[in-house]
Amino acid sequence: MNVSSTSLRWAALAATVALAGCVTPGGTVSTGTSATAAKGGAAGGTSVGADADLQRCSAPLGTLAVDDGRGKEWYASFGAATKITTIEPLLRLAVQQSNCFVITSVGNNRTESKLSAITDKQRNSGEFRAGSQQQKGQRVAADYYLEPAIIIDNDSTGKIGAALGGLIGGGFGAIAGSMESKASVVTLTMFDIRSGVQIAISEGNATATNYGAALGAFGGGAAAGLSGFSRTPEGKATVAAFMDAYNSMVISLKNYKAQEVKGGLGKGGVLKVGQ
Repeated sequence: MNVSSTSLRWAALAATVALAGCVTPGGTVSTGTSATAAKGGAAGGTSVGADADLQRCSAPLGTLAVDDGRGKEWYASFGAATKITTIEPLLRLAVQQSNCFVITSVGNNRTESKLSAITDKQRNSGEFRAGSQQQKGQRVAADYYLEPAIIIDNDSTGKIGAALGGLIGGGFGAIAGSMESKASVVTLTMFDIRSGVQIAISEGNATATNYGAALGAFGGGAAAGLSGFSRTPEGKATVAAFMDAYNSMVISLKNYKAQEVKGGLGKGGVLKVGQ
């Protein structure tokens, strides 16, 4: 292979990466310089560098427990496919940036266990200064529980090589034939903890392009160096899908109206059965 043809193939790959690396909530956010659709920081009700499309509340609606997902059936396969170790911190970031809820440690078993151990040591060891305010009654209860779920994990929506082959031509069209557009579909469900009633549920989706298989034609070194591109967009798409779902949920909650049942909730309902 001469230098000119090699340069052309690398240029074609670069162009493809630029096109295929776009991932946005509900369809198509450029990953750009941000690692995921959740970015920036938050402290209390102050938000810095949040996504411009993130829905926000003028005041918190209550306190929230966020499930860390580790005990769910989708968790292991999701992590293996995308190399994402957890989605909970990014959900917590978006929730706090939105100012819609005050987040508690409840829901993350690891965090809750560590905080409880620290509290117990500080309260009962006798080694800490007087006036440290470690008596019982300091913890804040959660009003609501947010449960994330991945419904479709990077499901293939079809090959895109034909279009690229026609655009680029030559051997690269065959290489691009292994590229697939994949979709991530997720849900967020919110429950009122005291009553156990489902308050809200929302779906989010995003797409990404898996082009890792196309790298093999550029040699072992190149394929190894660029292999991260094959999975990162898919993981980013899942995070973007959760941001899409959260935005939809916030819009619904801003217009929330409690469901009422004649006679009261949990008292038999109105769909009576015959004798």
